[in-house]
Amino acid sequence: MSKELITKYLKLNSDEEAIKLFGSLDENLRYAESEYRVKISARNHKLTVKGTSEDVDSALSFFKDKLRALKNDDGHNDSKESQKGSLKTVYGNLQFHHKGKLIKAKSKHQEEYLAAMSKYDVVIAIGAAGTGKTYLAVAQAVDSLKKRQVSRIILTRPAVEAGESLGFLPGDLQDKLDPYLRPLYDALYDMMDVEEVNHYVEKKIIEIAPLAYMRGRTLNNSFIILDEGQNTTHEQMKMFLTRMGETSKVVVTGDVTQVDLPGGKKSGLIEGQKILKTIKGIKFIQLKDSDIVRHSLVKDIVRAYERYAAE
Repeated sequence: MSKELITKYLKLNSDEEAIKLFGSLDENLRYAESEYRVKISARNHKLTVKGTSEDVDSALSFFKDKLRALKNDDGHNDSKESQKGSLKTVYGNLQFHHKGKLIKAKSKHQEEYLAAMSKYDVVIAIGAAGTGKTYLAVAQAVDSLKKRQVSRIILTRPAVEAGESLGFLPGDLQDKLDPYLRPLYDALYDMMDVEEVNHYVEKKIIEIAPLAYMRGRTLNNSFIILDEGQNTTHEQMKMFLTRMGETSKVVVTGDVTQVDLPGGKKSGLIEGQKILKTIKGIKFIQLKDSDIVRHSLVKDIVRAYERYAAE
């Protein structure tokens, strides 16, 4: 049974406001039509949105958030604060709309992280569990794919045996690897429909694979995320970073307090902080305990373990 279609409107104040809201070549209109599965027309300072009730409300919420951001930016530009160059005036409105919900930075360091991913080709984000390292990177990757800034997304993790042996886990190789890759799928499913993710995976537009599968490849026009970077060795980190091809972006995330490498091997992420710190095209972002956005207890748990380690 098909859902009933409705039509709603959004009135604008001027041609200038409409031009800013619609974007270059009406890119925001086309994006909203694709993202929210609605039909949009614009005439005489009025936006007409047609679709199911839920989709229409999501699309209108997207445009209302855009309008608020435009007004905030105009206010910043007229104030003395704009002379200092805030992140929002320099890098634009650092937020995304996925599956009808707004995804944005919830702290100063997260905002710096999003800004860095817009500006730098290689970003290395280090922080505790729950600081949004992986989630925001995947949001940025999905946004870049939908805006056709990249042609594919590649998500990878080192398959480190943290207390368990792959050989004793049930199933074939894919079954054994799935638990390591599941957090990446979870992030994608939070931003895209399951059917859409599966379609992109089938077409190899989105690739999710263990780090070992990256060896020998050159990855062009891609948004590439290495998660759990603290569990790479020196050789693996070097191998991964040198896979980067033309017009690609690389994001490495990791928590240097949770290294699971066996046999006392040194972490490629920890070493990378020393080796790569002088390269201008690479940006390091340090996320703090104050950036944790999971359950309120997670912040207390992380700090308790840090105090114990210090003692």
